[in-house]
Amino acid sequence: MMRKWLGSLAICAALMIPGWSLAEEARSDEAALSTMEDVVVTASRAEEEKKEVTASVVVISEQDIRMSSAADLGELLAEKGIGHIQQYPGISTSIGIRGFRTDATGNDLAGKVLILIDGRRAGTGDVAKIMTANVARVEIIRGPASVQYGSAAMGGVVNVITKKGEGPPGFFAEGGLGSFDHETGTAGFSGSLEKFDFSGSATRESMDDYVTADGDDYDNTGYDKKQNASLNLGVEFLPRNHLRLIYHYFDADEAGSAGYLSQSDPDAYSDIGLESADFVYDGQTSDGFLAWNTRYFTGKDEYKWVDPTWASLYTKDTDHRGGQGQISGNWENTTVTGGFDWVNYDIDSNTAPEKSEYDNPACFILAKTRLVERLILSGGLRYDDYEVDMKSDGGREKDDNLASNLGAAYIINDHVKARAGYGEAFRMPTAEQLAGDYVAWISYLGNPELKPETSETYEAGFDLTHAFTDFSVTGFVTDFKDKIEVYTLPTFEQSYKNIGGASIQGIESEISFDAGAFLGWAYDLRPYGSIVYLTKYEDDETDEDLLYTEDMTASWGLVFSDKKGLSTDLNFAYTGDKKVEDWENWSDPVNIIHCGGFTVANFTVHQKILDFAKRGGLTVKGEIRNIFDRDYAYVAGYPMPGRNFFIGVRYEY
Repeated sequence: MMRKWLGSLAICAALMIPGWSLAEEARSDEAALSTMEDVVVTASRAEEEKKEVTASVVVISEQDIRMSSAADLGELLAEKGIGHIQQYPGISTSIGIRGFRTDATGNDLAGKVLILIDGRRAGTGDVAKIMTANVARVEIIRGPASVQYGSAAMGGVVNVITKKGEGPPGFFAEGGLGSFDHETGTAGFSGSLEKFDFSGSATRESMDDYVTADGDDYDNTGYDKKQNASLNLGVEFLPRNHLRLIYHYFDADEAGSAGYLSQSDPDAYSDIGLESADFVYDGQTSDGFLAWNTRYFTGKDEYKWVDPTWASLYTKDTDHRGGQGQISGNWENTTVTGGFDWVNYDIDSNTAPEKSEYDNPACFILAKTRLVERLILSGGLRYDDYEVDMKSDGGREKDDNLASNLGAAYIINDHVKARAGYGEAFRMPTAEQLAGDYVAWISYLGNPELKPETSETYEAGFDLTHAFTDFSVTGFVTDFKDKIEVYTLPTFEQSYKNIGGASIQGIESEISFDAGAFLGWAYDLRPYGSIVYLTKYEDDETDEDLLYTEDMTASWGLVFSDKKGLSTDLNFAYTGDKKVEDWENWSDPVNIIHCGGFTVANFTVHQKILDFAKRGGLTVKGEIRNIFDRDYAYVAGYPMPGRNFFIGVRYEY
């Protein structure tokens, strides 16, 4: 451990020294390199231009979100072909990146892809709970990001960034009706006044049970009420110093708790909630040399499942809270960011294990330096200490982990950047796995000797940004080790141990082409596409392909705008074949079957019909989802809706 500490610290020191020694050198071609000026924050936890990022980063813009037919983060990522989608009827969706995925059944502790809201842990792995009405953009790191964000960031990180108000104050109101008695209404506001900025939205909707493409009524797939709210308030109390309050609320009442179509229980339902509040202070010196950020957040993830027929009730509530603090020093050629994270989860259930607590303080350092004008090196180091307490259902255990990463980018010319990187990632054992001693049908014992699940990833790629074209491609190789699995003790109790791992390799690519500008047309026409192809996703123990992992996912489409109020988006999303366990037709051992191999097409159109000049405007929105009425399911036995329609009206001032 000590040698690893010293080696990682040497990496960071090596990155800092050249930046200081070159601090007096001018970057004569800085203006010429301004063709990749998108600012992102997720890859380094500090604002940086996308052209200087050494990781594989995808940005879904506010315009992309508004043109999409998606209402929540899960639907949005499915349309964009980011990776694996595990969507159940009702309100439960997990997503996967590079062979790893979130856990939709609980908080984010058991997942291997991390969801963030405004740079901190969302506290859930269910991306259907995160709505998009007040989202400015979504930034996605493909690949390991544990050095930046800690446990669970193995396959990647999805950072949902809330809108900040700017410009003259304005507001909007919209409502719509759709298939399956879908009704929705949203109101929101945004803007700034002197030193204050504000942005917010609130939505309420309901929907009845849906019909599949085969014409089957699928009981218990609707919801009586789903409502969400988002608020972002800021004040500049000193030049370049801001205080900010961010609030998110989601609640679904009597949401469908659909089982397999063949076994659906019309009486069962779920109540689901997610709520959080952030108190943020960020600032910087007048010359921008130092920048800092501190945050305290608190929230709650709620789940209740009710089956009146059998008088069954299951509840699980997770209170989460935490803090972040970081400071960045910006030399001419070097940026160094150091800080700490702390997160605490308090989990309460009505069944064993009933109560557990997870506490995780961490510290990190990230550095980036520019050499010979066009060569950029980055590196980082993170140390996590964690403790779990099973309270009445076990004992208390603790462990720690050290992770590092290293990246490089070379700006070949004004439009092309090559990059390469190495990253370590980890997922800490849960409290039950490490310290449990409880009975749930059978006895479970934790294993205090468990090690965190870990991975090492090597990747390389390049990005091209031109006047009309954006293109990127990345190849990666991941070695996943110390996988935690259940096994049976000689006493017939169940426990956990680190068993084997997996080898995952693949290629990712995105492209967008502005054909309208290229041809000099008076309107916009932009074809786009993305693909993720896994060339290998193999279990090291069995040499079999990993379950619940597609060899390929893809998305492509065409955006059109006449620049006079009409805009459309035709999107196709392909999900490849995968092997899954057949729990619908249970057997011992469980049979492995194939699922997937389908393409879903959605179409959206916006048309501004009235322009009241200084009094705003009125826009009509139409959607067709599953245009070709495709019979498909992300999870075997849980078919998704057939062709459905939506029409709405939006007034914006």
